[in-house]
Amino acid sequence: MDGPPVAKVIELIGSSPTGWEDAAANAVKEAAKTVEHIKAVYLKECTAKVDGDRIVEYRANVKVTFIVERES
Repeated sequence: MDGPPVAKVIELIGSSPTGWEDAAANAVKEAAKTVEHIKAVYLKECTAKVDGDRIVEYRANVKVTFIVERES
């Protein structure tokens, strides 16, 4: 039975030593290893781990949207 496409959303946290953009990209890259048909990413929250006076790890909480493939 065909119908309109169904989208699914998963929430992930990516990290990076260099910045929030890289942290978000790392989350999407990791998701793409097991999830097909990724269509969008929503940056929900940015946080960082601090050591003394330096940011040592950037973290991006993202929602990744992908299309669910239906079986024929």
